[in-house]
Amino acid sequence: MKIAVISDIHGNMDALEAVMKDIQSKNCEKIFVLGDYAMAGPEPYAVIDYFAKHQFDSEYKMIQGNTDAMLANYTDDEYEYLKKKSPVMAEALKHDFFGINYIQRSFLQSLPIQLEVDEEGVKILLVHGSPRKNNEDILPDTPIEEVEKMLANVDADVVLCGHTHIPCGFQTRNKKTVVNAGSVGRPFTPDPKSCYLIMDIEHGRYAFEHRFVAYNKERAAQKLRDRGFEGADKIAAMLLNPEVRHF
Repeated sequence: MKIAVISDIHGNMDALEAVMKDIQSKNCEKIFVLGDYAMAGPEPYAVIDYFAKHQFDSEYKMIQGNTDAMLANYTDDEYEYLKKKSPVMAEALKHDFFGINYIQRSFLQSLPIQLEVDEEGVKILLVHGSPRKNNEDILPDTPIEEVEKMLANVDADVVLCGHTHIPCGFQTRNKKTVVNAGSVGRPFTPDPKSCYLIMDIEHGRYAFEHRFVAYNKERAAQKLRDRGFEGADKIAAMLLNPEVRHF
């Protein structure tokens, strides 16, 4: 069985369409989505609508990312708090919230924070950041000792995560596997192609492949600039040349 694992789409419909085409070409039977569907992207509402349409399809499993929770539960206090830390993302959050409709917001609110599934006898835990927090980073240079602390209370064989936009993987000393799927919509790799993960399970054994997919970055960046909120041009530039993760 092949399972496609995607995360951090961030409203990038051009990237999503390219990735879904690649997923179809690889004959994946299921699709796991690890959150951050919309915020601060070129076409946030189109991406939400795409996944809401598939919410109850048997081949999809979806969870909520940290920015999905922020968007679904927006308050002025949250905006002011974020503005002190990341003014560009605060403006994106506010702009996205005031354009979202009730159905789209309800979809984001309905998603579970984590989800454990069993596929052919393999226990898989889906999280956005880490098993401890939806905004905790698992990065290539995270010490294995810290990763093991994050998994201290995890029963699953495999933990699949996103959030950082940087693909990586770990094998812990107690034989648990952790894989970060990277980002579909705002990758932070030297060559910023969309990234997703294929998990291949056969007879209880499993293997992983990160797939890197080219898409029309220039078109997506222009769509994001055209949204016109303060800082949109800076986020658009990240699609073309991702020098920093946050503003």
